[in-house]
Amino acid sequence: MSNAAPDRRCRLRGRLATCTRSAFTGRVQFAFKPVPAGTCAASQVLSVGERLIPLLLIRHPRARRYVLRLRPDGSARVTIPRGGSATEARHFAERHRAWLERQFHRQAAVPRRPTTWLIGTEILFRGVPTSIVPVPDGASNFIHLGSERIRTSGFEHDLRPAIQTHLWNLASREFPPRVRSLAAAHDFPEPRVTVRNQRTRWGSCSRRGHLSLNWRLIQMPPRVGDYIILHELCHLREMNHSERFWGEVKQVCPDFEMAERWLKRNSALLR
Repeated sequence: MSNAAPDRRCRLRGRLATCTRSAFTGRVQFAFKPVPAGTCAASQVLSVGERLIPLLLIRHPRARRYVLRLRPDGSARVTIPRGGSATEARHFAERHRAWLERQFHRQAAVPRRPTTWLIGTEILFRGVPTSIVPVPDGASNFIHLGSERIRTSGFEHDLRPAIQTHLWNLASREFPPRVRSLAAAHDFPEPRVTVRNQRTRWGSCSRRGHLSLNWRLIQMPPRVGDYIILHELCHLREMNHSERFWGEVKQVCPDFEMAERWLKRNSALLR
């Protein structure tokens, strides 16, 4: 919607970040968090090109601006800030029909991960598309994903739960020592590390120095996973996304923009 340079804060949350223009200031704004559940002000229909799409108007008392987002199911959502109105929210969406049309085209072009994982399905593992294959010795309750041998309850059902549990456990073993190694290499204090199943974040850092990492980092190229770890470690020095913070990131991870481009292109394969 604008030629303004995007704020890099959005990059660690995959494709959930959306760009909007404030109805009051005219400035381009970037929304990085999925808005928490609020009160639905209205459900309407909006014409976008040749489409009629559901338009959800969600009131949120902590929002400070109108935010427009195209959801994965093809509906559009406008967050209404405190003091805003459903009428202005609809006008906001109508003014950005062209932006929504572009998002439809982008959404259609993005590769999607398969919803059901079966023998032969390809998923990302350590950044490489890897096929799920049966163990060659004929053991009916085991599969291979790259170098990993994974027990399943059989091949006739969705294999995703068993594979995800295995990868989560693998990440829980590998990530804490990797964090300690990167922290020591760049003179960060050693943080406490938890591996979780976040829905919208690749990682986070609390003010107490506790790092939470998404187990799906195990599906990324190691350099991209290291970038996310280093990004969160930099929050131990700068608990913000200021220019000083990005200076820290560039110092410890000079090729971080490459990692961000990979995340932008491939995050839909992991969510």
